[in-house]
Amino acid sequence: MPKMKTKRGAAKRFKLTSKGRVKRHRANKSHILTKKHQKRKRRLRTATTVAHAEERRVKRLLGKG
Repeated sequence: MPKMKTKRGAAKRFKLTSKGRVKRHRANKSHILTKKHQKRKRRLRTATTVAHAEERRVKRLLGKG
């Protein structure tokens, strides 16, 4: 059986942490930034983890499970 290929779109958006969680960037930081408060933009800069319910599906897209 051939190897499972990684979905390249998912590989550009998600990374795995050392503990196996899936790291992602937050949405809404690409445009219309003038009306967003500085505190909100600062919070959007930080990465977060994918919801537990979605983690299995994202890992499958990455070819890790």
